[in-house]
Order: sequence, then C-alpha cells, then structure tokens
Amino acid sequence: MGLLQLLIQDPLTFFLLAIPLLYSIIIHELAHGWVASLMGDPTAKYMGRLTLNPLKHLDPIGTAMLFIFGFGWAKPVPVNLSLIRNTRLGLIWVSSAGIIANLLFAFLAVLLLRLLSPPPSGSIGLLLYYLAQINIMLASFNLIPIPPLDGSKIVMGFLPERARYSLARLEPYGFFVIIGLLYLGVLDPVIHFFRWMILILIGLLLP
Repeated sequence: MGLLQLLIQDPLTFFLLAIPLLYSIIIHELAHGWVASLMGDPTAKYMGRLTLNPLKHLDPIGTAMLFIFGFGWAKPVPVNLSLIRNTRLGLIWVSSAGIIANLLFAFLAVLLLRLLSPPPSGSIGLLLYYLAQINIMLASFNLIPIPPLDGSKIVMGFLPERARYSLARLEPYGFFVIIGLLYLGVLDPVIHFFRWMILILIGLLLP
C-alpha cells in the first residue's frame, strides 16, 4: 500500500504517520548541523537550524516527494567545513550523520515491531512499518554517490583533492542527473543494493 493509497483507505493512520515521517527528513538535516557543531562549525546554530521546528527545515517539493515517492528532502543545513580543523574527516562525518540518523529511526521502528508484534493492518503496525521503510529508503537514496547527495560527499572525503574538486563541480547539475536516472530506472539497482545492505545490518543488530 502506497502512502497516497493509505491516505484514501486509512486517513487516521496516514495523519499519525505524517509527523514521524516529516521528522525523519528534519532530523536527517539536523544531524548534519549537530555533528558539524560538535566538530567546531557553529554555522547551523547561528542560523537557527539546530531546532526541531519544522518551519525552519521543510522544503515544499522535498516534502511532496516524500509522500508521493517515499523519499524526499528538507532544506540543507548550512555547513562551513573551513571551520572544522580536519576538513576531510569533517566532510565524512557530517555527511554520514543524516544517514546514520535515518538508520537509527529505521532500527527503532523494526525493533518496536518485533517487541510489540502489533497487528499488521492496525494503525500502530502500519505506522512502524512505514516509518522503517521510509527511513531505510531515505538512507539508501542518500548513499548514492552523486552530488549533492550525502554519499557523494562521503566519497569526496576519501578522494585526493583534484578528484574531490571534479566531483564537487557536478553538484549544480546533480539534481537533474538524479531525476533523469530515477526516471530511467538506472538508480533502482543501486538503491535496492543499499537497502539490502541496510536490512542485513539491522538484522545483525536486532536481539
């Protein structure tokens, strides 16, 4: 059952799910800013982005994409890597933070599904199921190594300066490249591979 179909068939569950889903993308961005702040960059804090207030984070198109396609985005949290002593390490950790936040959301949802064993068609069961699936999808999507997605920045952290600069130059066009590749289905195997890896990881961590 897709999210739009869920809205038609079970509006109560949909609206119960809307808030945790929105906070999945909000906390993804918040995690970037929080880790950057811990590493010495106060930019997000000074710009009022280290907050759970959704009005500071939500992007209209990214929010619509979340509910229509199962993945979306919030407004990127500003980060100034020049304020972090180890720029390369900062790039890796700050970029990984949002993905790790989504993985934690997914793990907690799967853990609660296992511990509570709610009826699969009940509101709680559907809420936890969608919360897990959406956060796994968000993490998988963001692991794609195409700018401006987090996966590309993690890769940049391991590349020599020249290669990092070349990859960064793709960022202004990356969104269009990603949409085109999604439309053609080219990214589907990549997303499925990351999703498979994440499910294995969660399975290993579950009691």
